[in-house]
Amino acid sequence: MDIRPTADRLRESLFDVLTAGNPGALEGCVLIDLYAGTGAVGIEALSRGARQVYFVESSLAAAKLIRENLASLQVGDGYEVIRMDALRALRQLQGMGVMANIVFLDPPYRMEHAYRDTLELLEESALVNEATIVIAEHQKRTDPGEQFGTLRRYRKLTHGEGALSFYRRTKV
Repeated sequence: MDIRPTADRLRESLFDVLTAGNPGALEGCVLIDLYAGTGAVGIEALSRGARQVYFVESSLAAAKLIRENLASLQVGDGYEVIRMDALRALRQLQGMGVMANIVFLDPPYRMEHAYRDTLELLEESALVNEATIVIAEHQKRTDPGEQFGTLRRYRKLTHGEGALSFYRRTKV
């Protein structure tokens, strides 16, 4: 398995930004956790009141690990584990009429093309609107890009060797 869980400090910064002093900010939100790995980000969102989390993971072993982690925490509902390629899963979720409040993507760092491919697809997707926050976790020394069509980075945070880039769709 090619799993690299989000570092605790980086995950803490992520949720500090998302809640911005409002502990209930994630109440009722829909989060898509792409390249979910252990599921730590989505599980944290559920613990903070997310209504629905879609864990997308192509690895059978990692998808099993996500289910085991959810079961060990006695999380019974409010999630779906989707075992398939991220781009295919995004198309499927769009076909289901899902509208995401937050999309988090954290592909294996060696898959640099996955950032571009995923962000380009999200830019065109009905899953994302102007209120949706798209977050890419990446290495500090690599940059997924400033803009993908109408999807523009508005914030970048770094901790150690990791970084988070925050994107929003801009008006055309």
